[in-house]
Amino acid sequence: MAGRHRLLLENAQQLVLVCARGEEYLRRQDAASLAVLRDASLVVGLDGCIKAVGQADVIRNQFSGATFERIIDCSGKCVLPGLVDAHTHPVWAGDRVHEFAMKLTGASYMEIHEAGGGIHFTVEHTRKATEEELFSTFKHRLERMLRAGSTLVECKSGYGLNLETELKMLRVIERAKQSMDIGISATYCGAHSVPKGRTAAEATDDIINNHLPKLKELKLTGEIHVNNIDVFCEKGVFDLESTRRILQAGKDIGLQINFHGDELHPMKSAELGAELGARAISHLEEVSDEGIRAMARARCAAVLLPTTAYMLRLKQPQARKMLEEGVIVALGSDFNPNAYCFSMPMVMHLACVNMKMSMNEALAAATINAAYSLGKSDTHGSIEMGKQGDLVIINSSRWEHLIYQFGGHEALINYVIVKGKVVYQNERCETSY
Repeated sequence: MAGRHRLLLENAQQLVLVCARGEEYLRRQDAASLAVLRDASLVVGLDGCIKAVGQADVIRNQFSGATFERIIDCSGKCVLPGLVDAHTHPVWAGDRVHEFAMKLTGASYMEIHEAGGGIHFTVEHTRKATEEELFSTFKHRLERMLRAGSTLVECKSGYGLNLETELKMLRVIERAKQSMDIGISATYCGAHSVPKGRTAAEATDDIINNHLPKLKELKLTGEIHVNNIDVFCEKGVFDLESTRRILQAGKDIGLQINFHGDELHPMKSAELGAELGARAISHLEEVSDEGIRAMARARCAAVLLPTTAYMLRLKQPQARKMLEEGVIVALGSDFNPNAYCFSMPMVMHLACVNMKMSMNEALAAATINAAYSLGKSDTHGSIEMGKQGDLVIINSSRWEHLIYQFGGHEALINYVIVKGKVVYQNERCETSY
């Protein structure tokens, strides 16, 4: 196939397609057995989309007269889809390292929250920060996520709790969307906590009557593009009825429902999400058996967050039960001041060790299923013709090393590629043994 193309990756020891038949998601046995080619190559076109995937000799013959902007010899290396981080809170000011010390002495999440720490501590600092200050730290965090292999990241607001600061955060996210290589799915999370001096009912009315109409207006003018609506459905925060009202109002203006539920207390969040047609629900440490069945029936993704359960010493989410019941299981880092982790390879490792997922299931959860949770599995999450050329190349003969080597991704990841363009190259990449 003659012509000019952006990228040729040739002679990969393993090319981990994840999907090979255009699946929207993988569950049950499909998530346990991923599509992998050996001695394979792929081509990304000038439009940034994958044009061909196949055995190295077949691709070589097919593109014998073609020219490429870049060719990378992947002999002895593995090529994987760019990782998808399905849940993050990366726009904020004021770290909470002091709270980590409190947790280590036994203080619970809600005890810290009620003492003026937690979300409210971050809200206070984020409200004071300028848009430029927030963008600078956000950009640095996204760059670290990219170097760890994430090419699509869900990014929430939620440390404003008033319209002015929520919009400031969303403008920062929009600016990164427009100026950076990494893919972003933007989430409005104004119902992350109840603002000081207000009741949950008052906060709910403010969000429905003021915040959401403004978001709709800004979307129409093209200033801010928000993809998802989120609520922290939790005892002492937003109850089930308030959550229902906010999520439905968000859905009515075209936002995907993608919210926090059943984290610290059983709230029947999963049942509510299934009823409302939620795309995804996160956390789910305290989900009910009926909630799991309802999510499976509704094809509502469970975004599990191993770092949060690990750092807060919470009960682990029932990943195995969810997988066996047919829930679409995705993974996220939950990067935030309370769970400071940029690395989806480390998240996958924790999912395998602490939540008893297999490595195949963890990779499916961090690629195609995470993309599905954001409504993006038609373009992201697997290496298939027509999809965006987002790729990770690791210097190892087996892809599993990316999970197996806990904390080892910095030496393993050789290249990170977005739309066929190398956005990170690690010259110090080591050979894996």
